[in-house]
Amino acid sequence: MARKVGVIGAGGWGTALAKVLAEKGEDVTLWCHGAPCHRDITDRRENRAYLPGIQLPASIAVTQSLEIALADRFLIICAVPSHAVREVFTQAKSKLSPDTLMLCGTKGLEEGTLKTMGELFADIFGAANQERQAFLSGPTFAIEVARGLPAALTVAAYWQSVARLVQDVLNTPSLRVYTSTDIVGVQIGGVVKNVIAIAAGISDGLGLGQNARAALITRGLAEMTRLAVRMGADSMTLAGLPGLGDLILTCAGDLSRNRTVGLQIAGGKSLAEIASATRTVAEGVRNTRSLYLLAERLGVEMPIVEQMYGVLYAGKRPAEAVRDLMQRSLKSEAG
Repeated sequence: MARKVGVIGAGGWGTALAKVLAEKGEDVTLWCHGAPCHRDITDRRENRAYLPGIQLPASIAVTQSLEIALADRFLIICAVPSHAVREVFTQAKSKLSPDTLMLCGTKGLEEGTLKTMGELFADIFGAANQERQAFLSGPTFAIEVARGLPAALTVAAYWQSVARLVQDVLNTPSLRVYTSTDIVGVQIGGVVKNVIAIAAGISDGLGLGQNARAALITRGLAEMTRLAVRMGADSMTLAGLPGLGDLILTCAGDLSRNRTVGLQIAGGKSLAEIASATRTVAEGVRNTRSLYLLAERLGVEMPIVEQMYGVLYAGKRPAEAVRDLMQRSLKSEAG
């Protein structure tokens, strides 16, 4: 029997998940914020802004009404950008059925509060609702998931039984889903990797070679793990799909928006020029400021994040950031 799923957010990731679930036979409703997106999907069965060339199943119901998208759902998937989560889900709160499961597929920290999406959900819904919440992360480009290419993800929940329920909904022949109870680790990996990917793009754009990229990925993993463990995560989570897996994809993949930002910065473009040429700002741009402030608050050493903050927000030249990283005081790799 088809399960009712509401996907909140019709960007690339939300649309890809809606397509996968509809093709599996689930009863999917996709919520669009903007009229052009709603019209495009309704009339053309295509989200030209985010997934051009991908035909969407006729079975996906498309709506601009949160009430319709949320009503009587087995599972709600949050796929709006991190800066919009509080506003959208504060509105959604009163429209949710008491037994609905909630899956957060958004990666990021809330600007200002520096809260993870899990902490943000606790703010909005209260601690009592946590038993019905889960969080999704892993190395996935939305366009490849939408095309049915093989991919793997991790879903973390406070209760293993909830993680298994969500796993059962999402798992398909081309999308393999693993479970975890490490809420923090699964979330933090998906934030830090964006910033390291900007650094990798800058390195590649400056022609620094593959040795430099490998070093950035490896030391980026160290920074990611230090922060996550400081926040209560299991270090092994960061060695898996939500950490190392997502880091490799985002730093090396040609489809990575964050790596592309780094390449453009290395080519001499300003952040304002980059932002004016795209519909959406890569999450890593927002994440850089938030992570810099969070690391400072928690006393966690994150030199790559620090240098990216200098480049993006303090006018530092990319070559100077590379020099400062290479000339840091010598230490043990385990440090």
